[in-house]
Amino acid sequence: MKWTDVQEIAIQLSEAYPEVDPLKINFVDLMKWTMALPEFDDDPKHCGERILEGIQQAWIEEVA
Repeated sequence: MKWTDVQEIAIQLSEAYPEVDPLKINFVDLMKWTMALPEFDDDPKHCGERILEGIQQAWIEEVA
């Protein structure tokens, strides 16, 4: 899984952290949690604020 797999990342985060409100997560934690996902394999340097915003938005939609 790469940074561009925003939807899949959001699904896995919602399953791994069901008690977390994605509206309240900061980007530092979001990046750490994404990189800790078992299937994630990408360079942290390829991540930026826009990607994290996309992941957060997809996660919000996933739990809505």
